[in-house]
Amino acid sequence: MLLRENVYRALRSDILDCRLAPGGEMREQELAERYAVSRQPVRDALLRLEREHLVSVQPRQGYRVNPISLSDARDLLRFRLALEPACVAEAIEQAPDSVLQALDAFRSFSGDREAFIEYNRGFHTALAESSGNRRMAMALIDLIAQADRLVRVSLANLKGHNPDKLVAEHAALIDAMQRREPRAAARIIRAHIAETEKRVLPALKRNAIIVEER
Repeated sequence: MLLRENVYRALRSDILDCRLAPGGEMREQELAERYAVSRQPVRDALLRLEREHLVSVQPRQGYRVNPISLSDARDLLRFRLALEPACVAEAIEQAPDSVLQALDAFRSFSGDREAFIEYNRGFHTALAESSGNRRMAMALIDLIAQADRLVRVSLANLKGHNPDKLVAEHAALIDAMQRREPRAAARIIRAHIAETEKRVLPALKRNAIIVEER
């Protein structure tokens, strides 16, 4: 069971981090060699990922990493727009001061694009966990992981590829949360997600890895 879970997590990570490109074809034997395992845990992982709509079965050809669709990207961002402000509101109302102070670790960032993606995932995961609501946090954390491919598109469309503006938005949100100002925090997090949508959706329309609207 541990082996199956490890293969699933490794394969899922490779898809979400775009190490396995959207639209790319995959075969069980090649993946088994990639992860140094037999084909059975690979097959089990692929079936789980198919249920998560990250891969598709190609009859007599193997599997394919699902492309990023405009409709799915929009759905994901709109779901996040509903869920993340709710987690922030819960944190402001319920979290102890120590939990909100721990967000100070995300006030600054230095590093390359891959480091920023890890930093960004860490920040939004911390927001989810600070809510203290286990079910909401789990849903948001899964959503954040699935959004990693969109973060890459978003970064590619930042002016000068500079994430300083995003980090400044994170810092402003931390300020509002630590002052326990729910209205200001809601405004900041909603604007933050809306700006992501403005960067991501036009970029996807220009990118060959998308598929048509459903």
